[in-house]
Amino acid sequence: MGLFSRRTDGAATNGPSTTRDSKMNGQNRATTKGEPFDISSGHFNRRPTFGQWIKFTWLDILTMAAMGAVGLGIYEAKPAPSRSFPVTFLDGEIVYPQFSYPLRHEIVPIWLAALLAALIPIFIILCMQIRVRSFWDANNAILGLLYSLIAAAVFQVFVKWLIGGLRPHFLSVCDPDPALITTGGTGFRNVMFQRNVCRGNASQIDDSLESMPSGHSTAAWAGFFYLYLYLNAKLKVFSNYHPAFWKLIALYAPLLGATLITGALTIDEYHNWYDCLAGAVIGTVFALSAYRMLYASVWDFRFNHIPLTRHTPFSYGAGAAGAGGFESAVFTRRAGWGYEEAYGGAPFDAAHGLRGQVAGFNTGAGPHGADTRNGDVEHNAGFAPTNGVTGGYTNGTTTGHGAPLNEPGPAAFSDGRYHARRSIERKAVPI
Repeated sequence: MGLFSRRTDGAATNGPSTTRDSKMNGQNRATTKGEPFDISSGHFNRRPTFGQWIKFTWLDILTMAAMGAVGLGIYEAKPAPSRSFPVTFLDGEIVYPQFSYPLRHEIVPIWLAALLAALIPIFIILCMQIRVRSFWDANNAILGLLYSLIAAAVFQVFVKWLIGGLRPHFLSVCDPDPALITTGGTGFRNVMFQRNVCRGNASQIDDSLESMPSGHSTAAWAGFFYLYLYLNAKLKVFSNYHPAFWKLIALYAPLLGATLITGALTIDEYHNWYDCLAGAVIGTVFALSAYRMLYASVWDFRFNHIPLTRHTPFSYGAGAAGAGGFESAVFTRRAGWGYEEAYGGAPFDAAHGLRGQVAGFNTGAGPHGADTRNGDVEHNAGFAPTNGVTGGYTNGTTTGHGAPLNEPGPAAFSDGRYHARRSIERKAVPI
């Protein structure tokens, strides 16, 4: 089985596995195993051919290449406006000593910050596929990461080029000519000067005039905050069950990395604190935007693990049940997550309220036999059972869940709780 092959659990159930329901589900999974990606199938969690993948992503690849070229061009350009700055007062006192720090070596060079912000998330995303096993999840996650990094980088270089500001070591790099300073500059009391008084290296002067926002911070937060969002969705740290403590540590490790890279810029005196804050805000905004473009939600734990497709909209439970085969695109296996249930969607998702249940999800509300739909598992899930064998209201020879009488279906208990039968039998959800 390949790394990105869709996981097929077969009829891996405990208890009465010989029922018609379990046989049918096992047969359905068996028939879909190894089938190629097909838009019309409704099951999108399959690996496409290279041609299909290029058809879906060629415009993104072209756009990212173009934006990368634009960003590199602006990064190499000289500062756009002519900036004025004070050096000393008439009595020789330095006006702004916070720009007089010595030029030091960067603790984390910009190339290393960008490399870490890209390669570490990609490595972790690929490692997650050992369990997730979804080509489209890896595709969306890596594309979203590149969206975030490239768009944030282009945004920050434009701001740096047009606005910029003085780095903490600006006066050391500028090395103002005392003879030109004593002749006076411009502005009030002639204390403002331009770069023509500088005697330092021209390239270093250009760089020291473009302090805000921090490119290191932008890259670090665009990459590592995106990884934070991905880990939260795949590990279900903030969801509907009590996760293990290590997941919280793993979740915030990327943010610690971004914070350390950002903080190092104030230690080596390459950036002011507000430069770092501006870069972190830019990177975070683009990480949030990119993740939401590629996944069904950012914070809603019911859907934030589901990759979006270009060809079919995700219904959020308002349409037919299911998530296109991406129900299993999570890393965790706790509380029912990670298993392909017959009715699809996230465990305990919100499809019921969107489908017309008046009193909300899992309330068991509604008059006897009212508003039930034969075969519609999600719509009928909140209604109380009518017999001791199956959940839901009966309708002729089948239950409200669409399962034949006297055969176990998804259980809707008398207290209004609704559990996925196969998740229970896998001991993922204790009763």
